[in-house]
Amino acid sequence: MNIAQKQKIRIKLKSYDPNLIINSCNQIIEAALRTNASTIGPVAFPTKRKLYCVLRSPHVDKDSREHFEIRTHSRMIDIYTLSSQTIDSLMKLNIPSGVDIEVKL
Repeated sequence: MNIAQKQKIRIKLKSYDPNLIINSCNQIIEAALRTNASTIGPVAFPTKRKLYCVLRSPHVDKDSREHFEIRTHSRMIDIYTLSSQTIDSLMKLNIPSGVDIEVKL
């Protein structure tokens, strides 16, 4: 069991755009499957919402406000049975700039 735990890559993806994160997950899974690595995921985490309340008028109308929200979508992919080809193919991927990637070995 210890050998299997050492040979694992955990990739966490975060993005404001759900389409970007889905496309990035598909690219990562295709690259891993091309090199005969087994994958688990993408596992979807709950979407985080941040609400911002802004005054419309800076002087008089304190009751008039606008609300904005930012949604952060996150996914996690585990890759098992690694090889050097798997790591090379993951490093060569062209992931869009709106996706934040965190990789743990």
